[in-house]
Amino acid sequence: MTACLRLLSALCLAALLAACASSPSSNLGELPRTPDATVEQLLERASASKSPEEAAVLRLSAADQAARQGDSARATQILQQVRIELLKPGLQILASTLNAELALTRNDAKAALAALDHPSLQRLGELPADQQVRTHLVRARALEADGQILAAARERVFIAPLLSGEAAAQNHEAIWALVGSLPVEQLQNQGTDDFAGWLSLALAVKSAGTLEQQQAAIDTWVAQHAAHPAARQLPAPLVKLKALASQPLTRIALLLPQDGQLAGVARALREGFMAAYYQAQQAGQKPPVIDVIDSSRLTSLDDFYRQAQAQGVQLVIGPLEKPLVKQLAARAQLPLPTLALNYSDTNQMGPPQLFQFGLAAEDEAREVSRRARADGLHSAAAMIPKGDWGDRVLNAFRQDWEANGGTLIAAERVDQPVQLAQQIADMLNVRNAGGGLQSSSGAQGSRRQDIDFIFLAATPQQAQQIKPTLNFQYAGDLPVYATSHVFSASGDQAQYNDMTGIRFCETPWLLDAGNPLRQQVTRQWPQANGSMGRLYAMGVDAYTLAARLGQLKALPDSRVEGLSGNLGMGANQRIERQLPWAQFVGGQVQRLPNTTP
Repeated sequence: MTACLRLLSALCLAALLAACASSPSSNLGELPRTPDATVEQLLERASASKSPEEAAVLRLSAADQAARQGDSARATQILQQVRIELLKPGLQILASTLNAELALTRNDAKAALAALDHPSLQRLGELPADQQVRTHLVRARALEADGQILAAARERVFIAPLLSGEAAAQNHEAIWALVGSLPVEQLQNQGTDDFAGWLSLALAVKSAGTLEQQQAAIDTWVAQHAAHPAARQLPAPLVKLKALASQPLTRIALLLPQDGQLAGVARALREGFMAAYYQAQQAGQKPPVIDVIDSSRLTSLDDFYRQAQAQGVQLVIGPLEKPLVKQLAARAQLPLPTLALNYSDTNQMGPPQLFQFGLAAEDEAREVSRRARADGLHSAAAMIPKGDWGDRVLNAFRQDWEANGGTLIAAERVDQPVQLAQQIADMLNVRNAGGGLQSSSGAQGSRRQDIDFIFLAATPQQAQQIKPTLNFQYAGDLPVYATSHVFSASGDQAQYNDMTGIRFCETPWLLDAGNPLRQQVTRQWPQANGSMGRLYAMGVDAYTLAARLGQLKALPDSRVEGLSGNLGMGANQRIERQLPWAQFVGGQVQRLPNTTP
């Protein structure tokens, strides 16, 4: 990003100087023609200047040069001293653009967008093309970082005609990455311009079920949109998709326990899987033969694989039991590609034929980190259950949050309800009106102000206690971001009322009651309307993934829009989920707008 910032800054300055040199009477403003001056020399000249306008121009030039040199902190400090109201419109645009670029180096998308809301931007079209490109690019990046993916894509499509060479190629690929990440409902556009064409291409690819159907959909789209930029040059992921060899699946072994502690979980997974199978059949597809095998009766994995191969099985889905998954992960090779429905230990690499998929709480912890960053938050406190599960969730959150520049200020492990009020008071440094730590007194007081939000992994019952306690401890305005574990999907308005304001990630299955497959499943199995619905969604997605594993492996950036989440392949061939968001509001569940996946 620093290299890109330097290049764009250099292009912008060159264009501005050239334009101003050829048009001395320009009323847009120009930077001083001092290409060899250092940041220090420019600042010295600014301090010595008797003209406030000249001083502002010199400081802007110094800030821009510091940014081009990769010193964002110094550039920010200098820019804060620039009196932007003294600058002419063209330089005001440059200052706003630089301000936005520097905000993005701090991962502050909202500050970047605010900087680009300056009135001078109305005259951007009067500036040279390079300055227009620079400003539009930073706006596109800021919109993307703020989760406004559709608007970011539109911005990049708008500036595409102004670009050439490598910059045009990079923008081309960025447009596809953006529109390809949008959910299907945002791809409906009946226009005829280039932007509508991009959306229709993404819709065509996402609407196709199998690899062969995706390849055919691309060919059809190209034939219908021959003049579109994406038809003249397919985005790289689609070129790879077209080149993927396809071997249609004709037989799958579904390996799940029918007895034991996991029998109920397995039943929901199997019913979801078979529901997707019958839906494909009804849609006119020719689904593979499914051999349902009882893993609770297995005596030897080797014998199972030998028999599966002899019967012509091409893919194994399962097992569910963690000990069996760990056994598979410990092997150097497997006889058949296998999509396990659980995860081995984190440090187990696994053979190249093994893929792993499950409803990992760690995915949701990383999702909270991603969403909080997208919302412009920087510092967190965490509340997680005491025990191994809570530690794993906290570690996943901490690693992702801190790796992306966030700060975890405090963490409390929730155990006994009677200790909850004191734990929250300690975590928030709550003080009552007399100056002492708040415990049970209702006196007016205060709390620490360096926490932007609370990461919560808790049951609905725990969350019902935690949110009112936060309100009592002067933290009712502190955002709470939670994993799906706070949502019972029971429809209990009293319970939801107690958690008003909590934001949580959840499967598309439970947030979209209008999904046709969900409606069909819940008519037969009403329990799929509740928390068990997550397992039905996972079963559906296991069927979908069966035909997409090769694609996800060959195209690491590609994703599958599933009902348990937006699915992609992470390290060690583990399927990772990104989830939509909702919020408890007035006893109801309110869906929140999507952010970038």
